[in-house]
Amino acid sequence: MRARIASRLRIPESDLPPVVLRKRSLDARRGRVRFHLSFEVGATETADLGAPHPRAVGAPRVVIVGAGPAGLFAAYALARRGIGSVVLDRGKPVQPRRRDLKGLNQRGEVDPDSNYCFGEGGAGTYSDGKLYTRAHKRGDVRDVIEVLVRHGAPRAILTDARPHIGSNQLPKVVTHLRQELEAAGVQFRFGARVDALVVAKGSRRVTGVRLADGTVVEGEALVLATGHSASDIVDVLLENDVRLEPKAFALGVRIEHPQPLINHSQYGSAAGHPALPAAAYRLAETIDGRGVFSFCMCPGGFIVPASTVPGGVVVNGMSLSRRDSPFANSGLVVAVEPEDLARLGFAGVRGGIELQRRLEAAAFERGGGLLQAPATRATDFVARRSSTTLPKTSYIPGVTPSDLNDLFDSVAPGFAERLRRALGVFERRLRGYVGEDAVLVGVETRTSSPLRVPRDADTLQSPDLERLYPAGEGGGHAGGIMSAAMDGLRVGRAVATLFGVEP
Repeated sequence: MRARIASRLRIPESDLPPVVLRKRSLDARRGRVRFHLSFEVGATETADLGAPHPRAVGAPRVVIVGAGPAGLFAAYALARRGIGSVVLDRGKPVQPRRRDLKGLNQRGEVDPDSNYCFGEGGAGTYSDGKLYTRAHKRGDVRDVIEVLVRHGAPRAILTDARPHIGSNQLPKVVTHLRQELEAAGVQFRFGARVDALVVAKGSRRVTGVRLADGTVVEGEALVLATGHSASDIVDVLLENDVRLEPKAFALGVRIEHPQPLINHSQYGSAAGHPALPAAAYRLAETIDGRGVFSFCMCPGGFIVPASTVPGGVVVNGMSLSRRDSPFANSGLVVAVEPEDLARLGFAGVRGGIELQRRLEAAAFERGGGLLQAPATRATDFVARRSSTTLPKTSYIPGVTPSDLNDLFDSVAPGFAERLRRALGVFERRLRGYVGEDAVLVGVETRTSSPLRVPRDADTLQSPDLERLYPAGEGGGHAGGIMSAAMDGLRVGRAVATLFGVEP
């Protein structure tokens, strides 16, 4: 590459200063597969990363609810400024959490506090670790990625245009991040589910939280970073007259294909080349004014049970760092706007949550128990019929032949029609997308929170409860690992100003 760069610059290679790779992306458009590489000339690659480390902190002054990316990075931002915090999470640390995931996959046992959504690292820890974001705070993007690399993530994420860690590597990264914070004095408590806020008498200032076991944890500020599936926190907020507002979200199914089919569709004759990773795709179309799109695409991945309550089936996708599963899966979802909820009979601030729960319960009933999921071949779904047989899938609890058209029509009429029409469009764009080997697995309902906790644009506090800082996906202010981590950094900086520390 030095020779090619020197040639492009029209100078002898011997005169070329050091060059550093800054970005690497794969472009398979228009049938031509190639890598794009961006280099900085005259730069020096160093092992040291620029992201500042945490400093030693004193007694906790801030309570952070949730040890997902928003909560962890809020604690990190505060610790950089010498401000102590205590991080509470209803779930378990990553290692014991693995046993509960085994119970989900093999026995259909749902622990409401420890599952693919709840526990150390949040929903992203065991569900892929994709770090791609469309957020615009580019400085924070680099900051988050450097912190992850310093705690064990591969250095390739510093340059990859679509960085990915993998569910086999992300748990150790999360563990190392927590251990560094603990070494600085940040406290962590697991198995600590919040069931009430503590508000100072005669004021509208939050002073702490009460846990399910009756313990009160006090602080001078509260960061609420509970994630998109902690629907019980909604009641806690409503009990304290904290406003909530419906927001757009999406729901649908997981669609799975043999990975070689996606490779051939994307790479053509280059499919199978050892330099090429498992191919990904992104598809989107507007049907009757609502977006239908692929979501959280997992090349070389697996479909996993993301249920958080017994009696409901929710599916999600994950992949390991090598992405070497023979399957490719993606969410295939329909956008839901707040006005859609009233039309479907799910009015009120909890309408989106109720729609999610109704679909999940219907999926559980049609799956046959033990978290088996109802599934329909793509060809049968488009033809509006039930499947009698199914191809092999990656979903460990198992799938049951069903009619997903009927499932959606029974709860949310109109959604299946949009999915069918979008599938026809996607087949024309990606040959084989609707084929006998393609299967739809239901249901994908937890793409993001259906609610937002409003906050002041400058202070990031709730306008209804002083020193309450809604953060990340649960507050409706992020969507994915990177945007949640970035929001955590931003909220941590905002909280620091309470203590006279520059953000």
